Amino acid sequence: MTKDGRYWAGLPPELTWSILRHLGTVDILEKAQKVCKSWHSVCKEPSMWRKINMHNDLGFMDFLTRSRHVAMCRNAVDRSQGGLVEIDIWYFGTDSLLNHIADSSRNLRTLRIAMCHEVNDGLLQAAGKLPFLEELDISYCSFEEETLKAVGKSCPNLKTLKLNYPVLSYSDDEFAIAIAGSMPELRNLQLSGNPYMSNRGLRAILDGCLHLEHLDLRECWRLDLVGDLEKLCAERIRVLRRPGDPTSGPHHMFWL
Repeated sequence: MTKDGRYWAGLPPELTWSILRHLGTVDILEKAQKVCKSWHSVCKEPSMWRKINMHNDLGFMDFLTRSRHVAMCRNAVDRSQGGLVEIDIWYFGTDSLLNHIADSSRNLRTLRIAMCHEVNDGLLQAAGKLPFLEELDISYCSFEEETLKAVGKSCPNLKTLKLNYPVLSYSDDEFAIAIAGSMPELRNLQLSGNPYMSNRGLRAILDGCLHLEHLDLRECWRLDLVGDLEKLCAERIRVLRRPGDPTSGPHHMFWL
């Protein structure tokens, strides 16, 4: 019994589930499941792990911290028993972990691996195992345009792509052309902080992604939105963030 007289262990399982599902994955594995036997039992239910949230602001991780997060993530994925539909991990993702997620979660709809600099060819391999993927966030990551093409080909239901502040220096508009040629169903596209795309690349995206509704071009300084291109954006895009529009802090790319 707690100090205020409540018996947490006596709560109905469905009420316990509704409370615990609002916690992050780390808090569940390191704290909540250790409160009592009934909570531990609820925390082992696959329904608790349809969504895995390991979004963190730790930035640099030493080897032990990174390894601990990878192990916890694998544990959470395994507990989902194939029911995982959304996962959000920052900083500690690896090719091996990504492939474990893909092998275990063929029905995954949302994959966010922002700032995971150790993910490279793993995304190329994982994409072929995620045919139902609808949202992909690879902001602050490094991927070749061939990987983007493979993602588009393997994930025909992709509606949202976040490719903000890419680490890899693309040459000219090759990444934009890869998106335009392989992701025709995109509705939401974030390219904030991308210094490589010119008007040619933007035109390719507008021509290839005919269903696009939200487009973030903040800090894309090579663009010159004037004349026909400006008119086309105004007519086609419902929510447009222009290169000079203000940002709102280090994580402003997650405005959708």
